[in-house]
Amino acid sequence: MDKDYLLKKWLNDELSDTEKEAFLQSDDYSFYKDIIDNANHFKASNFSKAEDFETFNVKYQSQKPKVKKLKWLNPLLRVASIVVIGFALYFTIFQETTIEIQTLAHEQTTIELPDASIVTLNAKSQVSYDKKAWSKHREIKLAGEAFFIVSKGNTFDVITKDGKVTVVGTQFNVKQRDNYFEVKCFEGVVKVTSQSVTKTLNAGDTYRFLDNEFSESKTILKEPQWTKNKSSFESVPLKEVIAELERQYDIKITTKQLDGSRLFTGVFTHNNLENALMSVSQPMNLTYEINTANQVVIHGNKR
Repeated sequence: MDKDYLLKKWLNDELSDTEKEAFLQSDDYSFYKDIIDNANHFKASNFSKAEDFETFNVKYQSQKPKVKKLKWLNPLLRVASIVVIGFALYFTIFQETTIEIQTLAHEQTTIELPDASIVTLNAKSQVSYDKKAWSKHREIKLAGEAFFIVSKGNTFDVITKDGKVTVVGTQFNVKQRDNYFEVKCFEGVVKVTSQSVTKTLNAGDTYRFLDNEFSESKTILKEPQWTKNKSSFESVPLKEVIAELERQYDIKITTKQLDGSRLFTGVFTHNNLENALMSVSQPMNLTYEINTANQVVIHGNKR
């Protein structure tokens, strides 16, 4: 039966029962019905009803090519979908799981690791670890200085460019600055591997690797002094002390006629630059001048 003939009679509500049943089963019925249903949602200022099939058919045929012209977009849409899904899978599977924390000059911060271990970073320091792999391997990378209070559990490793510190559950401080590598154990037992040397430290032991030389000493402290806003030194080259002053006060220190290899033992505070400079210069027979808020000159000989 001619589909145009049925469509015309359907629009004019002239279908017999047999014709209506045949038309309802056709593919064209749902398509044309959607057009009519959608049209009913709109209200025009001057509404007019299609009087016959010819009027409707002219309107439909004038619109139909517009739909066909959009078919060229289908391959592009499929490609776009694949790209979007690809990016989603990439970021889900290969998403960055490394956590990185760093401090600025004159700044300290404390973080809690996934196992409840606590790490306090000194000024201008950085740590990073893989949170996804943490439950299997407790490993943290350090550049700078940090105090660790480690929860008991699996082996806990601190990796620096100058050495590796391995513990289970303990409290210790690790300092890695340029050619300065030092580990102080305050509680428990710490194993230190640096270069070809491996040392086991007990509470109160200090291990230092400085300018390619190893040394060991004792400490009676229960925690590093820098966590109390004081930097303490025992037989440390003056150049390292000056570098620490720069980190704690965010200043630039210029030295003149100064021997940076001289050893310094003492303490300076982090909350008063003038007092800190005096604490370092007076015992070493030095002088200093503060030129600007962040420019200091230290002279090796009193003038």
